[in-house]
This record gives sequence, C-alpha cells and structure tokens, in this order.
Amino acid sequence: MTEIDGSTGRPADSRMVHILYLMHGLAPFTAWLLAVGAIIMGVFVRDGVRGTYIESHVSWLSRTFWWGLLWIAIASVITFVLVITVIGLVVAWLPFTILFFWYLYRVIRGWLLLNDGKPAP
Repeated sequence: MTEIDGSTGRPADSRMVHILYLMHGLAPFTAWLLAVGAIIMGVFVRDGVRGTYIESHVSWLSRTFWWGLLWIAIASVITFVLVITVIGLVVAWLPFTILFFWYLYRVIRGWLLLNDGKPAP
C-alpha cells in the first residue's frame, strides 16, 4: 500500500513524480540532460508506485522521453537536409521548434493531471 501524505491527502510518492515533471520541464533548456536524469530516477520510483495512478505518470514521462529521442533523430535528419539546400535554410529551425513545443505540451498536460490526482493518458 502506498503511504499517504497527511497535508495533501495524496500518495507521498507524488512528490517525487512532481520533481520528475520539473526535471522534464526544464530539460529542453539543459540540452536534455535533466530528462536523462529524470528517466534514471523514474526507473527507481516505478517499483514504489506500482498499481497506483502515479505509475501512469512515470510511464507517461518515460514514453515522452523515448518518443522525444526518436523525434530528435528525425528532426536532425530533416534539419540537415534543409540546411544543405539553400532554400531550406529559411525553415531549418522548424523541426526542433515543433519538437520543443510537443515535449513541453506533454510534460505540462501530464503535470496538470497529476496535480488533479488523475492518471496520465
């Protein structure tokens, strides 16, 4: 059974997941290094939250990271192709900008659901 925090009435493990969301939220500004640290921390947190709605948030963050990594690779190839074509220089910034907003959208959406005590999608 998960320990309940007396001040909030929510599982005590949700504090750690709030920290994971914070790390993921700041990750785009730290060359994704905080996201790597959050994934490593999430591996250790996952066992303690099995069977609770918080587990869905740890999975949500993990999936966001791994899909983000795939999209970084794809965006790099697209940006490279756009840069080597002179016409593409104008829109070469677009793939990483889209990735940036997608990543932050997923982090903010999940964090809001955690704050409401609801499972992540």
